[in-house]
Amino acid sequence: MSKQKIVVSLGHEALGSTTNAQFDAVKVTAKDLADLIEDGNQLTITHSNGQQVSMIHKAMTELRRVYIDYTPAPMCVCSAMSQGYVGYDIQNSLRAELIDRGISKPVSTILTQVTVDPYDEAFYEPTKEIGRFMSAEDAEIEVKKGNYVKEYPGQGFRRVVAAPKPLSIVEIDAIKALADADQTVIACGGGGIPVIEQKHALKGASAVIEKDSIAGKLASDLGADVLLILTGVEHVCTGFNTADCKPIESMNVAEAKKLIEAGEFEEGTMLPKIEAAIEFLSSNKDGKVIITSIGKALDALKGKTGTVINA
Repeated sequence: MSKQKIVVSLGHEALGSTTNAQFDAVKVTAKDLADLIEDGNQLTITHSNGQQVSMIHKAMTELRRVYIDYTPAPMCVCSAMSQGYVGYDIQNSLRAELIDRGISKPVSTILTQVTVDPYDEAFYEPTKEIGRFMSAEDAEIEVKKGNYVKEYPGQGFRRVVAAPKPLSIVEIDAIKALADADQTVIACGGGGIPVIEQKHALKGASAVIEKDSIAGKLASDLGADVLLILTGVEHVCTGFNTADCKPIESMNVAEAKKLIEAGEFEEGTMLPKIEAAIEFLSSNKDGKVIITSIGKALDALKGKTGTVINA
């Protein structure tokens, strides 16, 4: 019997927010991932990078301030750096956990590029905050370079970048080859490195891609059986953070769309996850999406907890 193919999307809860915190957090996350592999599933893993890419962007910007000969790293380069070091920690922790369990299985990280449309509306209304708080003088310098900034009264200014929709995963054939060989793959980290096609070349874009959006795209492209989104809550809820909060055990796409229209899911948190679920299920009606918390992955896969979304 062929193994169940699962795309696992890891939220920031699985990674921590500093280098040391991430090192410790992924050891715990690796146990959850190893549980799924030991249960007989093939995993392709993607992850967030919000804290990590912001940290890298700050570091590279400060390096430029201290050493004038250095040039600031563009967002696409910061994204590539974050993919490398987050993937490095996940693959090493997962490999060690698997070996401890007597499981010999390669774990590989693929530096992944994702094409975006240069005319995506997101480029005209950037919303994703990145980097440190700046003074008005530094903000003016960013604006003169063609970047967008947003003022936060009492705190200063921060740079904001676009979050365009993903079009295609450049390295998808390599990801498929490893997945089909029953290897564990870490790919599309942080949404992937956003690039724009220019004839035969790929040019990095000053943007970030929603990791939930790319998780849905990756699951669709791989023909996954399950998209497993691990986040900070055990269930999707209606009336979240209110006295009327009620967990949802299951729903279909039509019900999910009605709840979106009713404004039940917050932008930037649960809404992107539900939208990713709808995207995946629109191309794979036999698949299912499970949303639950870190530590509940295997139980959710066995139907004991979490929210299940079907076509």
